[in-house]
Amino acid sequence: MSARPAMGAAGAAGRPLWRTYLAFLGPMVLANILQSLSGSVNAVYIGQMLGTPALAAVAGMFPVVFFFIALIIGVGAGASVLIGQAWGAREPHKVKAIAGTALGLGAAIGLLAAVLGELFAAPALAALGTAPELLPNAVAYARVMMLSMPLLLVFILSTQLLRGVGDTVTPLFALCLSTSVGLLLTPALIRGWGGLPKLGVVSAAVAGWVSFAVALGFLWVYLRRKKHPLAPDAELGRALRPNPALLKAVLRIGVPTGVQMVTIAMAELAILGLVNHYGADATAAYGAVNQIVNYVQFPALSIAITASILGAQAIGAGRAERLGAIVRTGLLLNLVLTGALVLIGYVLANWLLGFFLTEPRVLHMAASLLHVMLWASVVFGMQAVVAGVMRASGTVWVPTAISVGCILLVQLPAANLLSERFGLSGVWMSYPVVFCTMLVLQSAFYLLVWRYRKIERLV
Repeated sequence: MSARPAMGAAGAAGRPLWRTYLAFLGPMVLANILQSLSGSVNAVYIGQMLGTPALAAVAGMFPVVFFFIALIIGVGAGASVLIGQAWGAREPHKVKAIAGTALGLGAAIGLLAAVLGELFAAPALAALGTAPELLPNAVAYARVMMLSMPLLLVFILSTQLLRGVGDTVTPLFALCLSTSVGLLLTPALIRGWGGLPKLGVVSAAVAGWVSFAVALGFLWVYLRRKKHPLAPDAELGRALRPNPALLKAVLRIGVPTGVQMVTIAMAELAILGLVNHYGADATAAYGAVNQIVNYVQFPALSIAITASILGAQAIGAGRAERLGAIVRTGLLLNLVLTGALVLIGYVLANWLLGFFLTEPRVLHMAASLLHVMLWASVVFGMQAVVAGVMRASGTVWVPTAISVGCILLVQLPAANLLSERFGLSGVWMSYPVVFCTMLVLQSAFYLLVWRYRKIERLV
């Protein structure tokens, strides 16, 4: 399969839309699986080689890392919509200008994350209620992980921008390389193989730093050799200084999306606080369950991202009439593909969780929690498809308000109330509740309001 992207989705109008989806989805789903695999295998290494307390220490950092990843996903969402529209309209110079603006902003966010992580890791983790016996290892891991944020965030943003021009293959190559480096280096640093220092819990964070650097180096060389439309060159370098008009357009979509993602991250912090009250075993179970859920939700998100990219390219090409079909196809694929993954997750729950957890009581706890909420990933994917296509047209504030309102006014109160009634399982019951509410409200806005609006390009 060529890494050279096709010029816009409109050119694919002659073939069934589901085939266009799958052409995007195949490499993207594989890339997301690899991305999840990197974190999962690191968790396996830590859980099996260092024990449950070490895994719990690492799990406590997940919402903080997600907070900053959420910001960059917002920037990438805004930029990829604009890039998709410009690519569909066959304006490659505007594509590079938008990409440079986004990358400059992403690098700044990464540097800010590194500074804040170094200064405030200890008080932040203590405020989250991290168990005292876990705090030293959690802080050490957090500081190293946050120092890798500039590389991680620029890497994530780069893959988003590449997908905006329809290239899902190059991100797959980069993630294969990054994952391979991490899988080899993490156990070597845990055990001190080959004369390397034994770094304990921070091994995964150090290995991640190295793997992101290697992957970014690969992208630099590979994109230039392929003469890719987003290859790093003098034109892209000049664009790293944000263009005010383009920055405003990126932030018009990126800020609401970032607010939504940050709200999700803050909700996860609150959820983690509830979980921490149940002890270190519950925290370890939380980390293991998140690993499994990621494998289901990342493909669901890939379908939503594909819907948004195809929608943006259709708008740029003047084919807005295709948006309805893009939504319907995305919903059907989500039902089939995500639904299949959910069934696999239920059947193999104990076996899958056994990769991360070694103590029977913690394994049983995690399996029961997974059974409570995994099915809701299908609902989560459906509402993401609807919101993603609306985002492709620049309509973001209402879908964002629905998502944020549901998290703040439905999920968090439900988690607290259900936790009081059902214990730890009640915390996980809040996920199906909020995802179903989101789907109903997003669909109502899409059907009753959005589809009657005039759809135009943003830049």
